[in-house]
Amino acid sequence: MTGPTAPSAAGPPARRRGRPSRAESAGTRDRILAAAREEFSARGYDRTSVRRIAQAAGVDSALVHHCFGTKEQVFAAAVEVAFAPALAAPDTLAEGPPDGVGERLTRFVLGVWENPATRAPLLAILRSAVTDDTDPAVFRRLVAAQLVRRTAARLDLPDAELRAELAAAQLVGTALLRHVLKLEPLASADLEEIIARVSPVVQKHLTQP
Repeated sequence: MTGPTAPSAAGPPARRRGRPSRAESAGTRDRILAAAREEFSARGYDRTSVRRIAQAAGVDSALVHHCFGTKEQVFAAAVEVAFAPALAAPDTLAEGPPDGVGERLTRFVLGVWENPATRAPLLAILRSAVTDDTDPAVFRRLVAAQLVRRTAARLDLPDAELRAELAAAQLVGTALLRHVLKLEPLASADLEEIIARVSPVVQKHLTQP
């Protein structure tokens, strides 16, 4: 009499399709966004597809659409995550006396770019943005809503939004020239020297008549 047939060895699990479980959702979204940043950086916006992002993340295309929507919405989400460390910049205005806001804001924003861990996602997204005809509205909405308006709300001045925009232009422009375009001698200059030169300009935009 023969015994029960032993179960056959199971092969490797197939790639999961459709929606992840609730426990997997956060990790899956992070994996998709990381893949999106890499794909947008390597291939540019126009040549990146939702299908390629899904393949790089190890998920089905339908799951990318479920989590984020269209390719533009995936890009917008990747931009927001990449910029997340810099979005706390307006909070520095309240961390000390008014005559030091220029230095605090400059040091914080440029510090985000100097840190390799926070710089890498920014570079991945911005390289795509400066080399492709991507919709600038994605950046405009993020910068306007999260940086300029929050900074302006902390300034007790009638032209606060214009002042905040000028300060943001000074800081973002410095970071782009130093880390994206790598324009010399700015790219190799000492950070403290840059802060010393840029801070008074930012201070003037934010507080002086």
